[in-house]
Amino acid sequence: MTISRRDAMTAALAGSAFALGSGQTAIAAPAAIPADWKRGFDNQRIADLGDGRFLNPLISGDRSDPAILKDGADYYMTFSTFDSYPGITIWHSRDLINWRPRGAALHRNIGSVWAVSLEKHKGRYFIYIPVKAEPNSIFVIHADTIDGPWSEPIDLKLHDHIDPCHAVGEDGSRWLFLSGGDRIRLSDDGLSTVGAVEHVYDPWRYPDTWDVEGFSPEGPKIHRHGGWFYMLTAVGGTAGPPTGHMVIAARSRSIHGPWEQHPGNPLVRTQSLDERWWSRGHASLVEGPDKSWWAVYHGYENGLWTLGRQTLLDPVEWTADGWFRMTGGDLSQPLPKPRGGQAVPHGMALSDDFSTLELGAKWNFFRPAPDEASRARVEKGALVLKGRGSAPVDSFPLLLIAGDPAYEFQCDIEIAPGGTAGMLLFYDDKLYCGLGFDEKRFVTHQYGIERGRPANPHGRRLTMKVTNRHHIISYHLSADGGRTWNRFDRGMEVSGYHHNVRGGFLMLRPGLYAAGPGEARFRDFRFRAL
Repeated sequence: MTISRRDAMTAALAGSAFALGSGQTAIAAPAAIPADWKRGFDNQRIADLGDGRFLNPLISGDRSDPAILKDGADYYMTFSTFDSYPGITIWHSRDLINWRPRGAALHRNIGSVWAVSLEKHKGRYFIYIPVKAEPNSIFVIHADTIDGPWSEPIDLKLHDHIDPCHAVGEDGSRWLFLSGGDRIRLSDDGLSTVGAVEHVYDPWRYPDTWDVEGFSPEGPKIHRHGGWFYMLTAVGGTAGPPTGHMVIAARSRSIHGPWEQHPGNPLVRTQSLDERWWSRGHASLVEGPDKSWWAVYHGYENGLWTLGRQTLLDPVEWTADGWFRMTGGDLSQPLPKPRGGQAVPHGMALSDDFSTLELGAKWNFFRPAPDEASRARVEKGALVLKGRGSAPVDSFPLLLIAGDPAYEFQCDIEIAPGGTAGMLLFYDDKLYCGLGFDEKRFVTHQYGIERGRPANPHGRRLTMKVTNRHHIISYHLSADGGRTWNRFDRGMEVSGYHHNVRGGFLMLRPGLYAAGPGEARFRDFRFRAL
């Protein structure tokens, strides 16, 4: 498939206007990207171009707030998983470019999971987890191996702070750095706090002529290199205007400060609507297998807010004065890969024959109740999902992440008498679209509400296909297992199903739902990027 930057990535913005604030310089639109993406499982796009170069996104789809850990020759990374459970899926790489999901570290719903910190200290792995809940807090889990088992979450009772970053001082002390330039000391075992939160850093501030969402200093990441501690921070707000989110840095000889601002701040910032990646920020530094250095951060793809914030990789150059800079520009073009390491097949197949149920690595429930996992089982090549609620709003649908601008997915669905089931594109319980059916009627879902209810001539079993072609949605039905298809007479446009409309920092995700009495059976789920 050929992807044209202007036609395919910014179609939803046709006719829109974008004005830069005074003092800002618009940059020229990037040259066209390669005609064809490299393709992986189910024809999904992947970063590795196979010729010694890669093209961002590093990991497509909603992989926001990346937390990365170098552990010898291995790299591990995880992301904000919000209301999806099992959550905090750990990804693994040995070359920084190709990544595979391994499994989820968090299985009990403790709230909406935001930017975590993934660390290893004295042979033990730790994840510090900020959650939006009642009340908000920060938890910690730990494990002796990266694949777990992970401990039960321990509440650190930090109710007014987000985005923790674990750091170890030159004196061996352990700390959590927090948004806003604050920190708090950790106990020696890292499982409780000591003393009170203290303010230790005033982040660099951008000119007031720039178009941003708000100051919002967040996502601190601490790295020790060459006798310095470096702190990377995001400011400008993580969504809103595409020029808002940015990366700044400071350094200190001691974990206790004082912190000196980077003379080149901001190090990363979108400056024009023509750039391919918007709202770039929340960066970490990591050393490559060839001793090169890289920054990992997230950004929105131009015109594709519906895909959420995707993970990006930017080369880093250390300068003679002990500072560093990112050198990848606007990341619209292929870049040389780090050398060395060992590549693994990137990603995973989203198609599923339901021989097993891959909860966490592939499928996640949205905002599940405590007993949600018991609703689902596999049986004779089918996913059996017990009905709950009356519609997607209260049925806790089962979702996966698709990171391509265009794709289709289909499934054979059989419902119980009186039950309802179907397929969705789901942002959250207030914003979704899709098509479901009971034994007598179809039900269309649009804008998060149930709309038309035409007659269903197929009874309690049919095969359904959903196509998302650059935000244009169509539905097809088959009564013979997918050999012949008939188009369902309802189309939709979903470019507005995203954070800047609804909030929540999520993405539009394919999924399955079952409501009402009885159980629905889903067979032969097939996904294909277009």
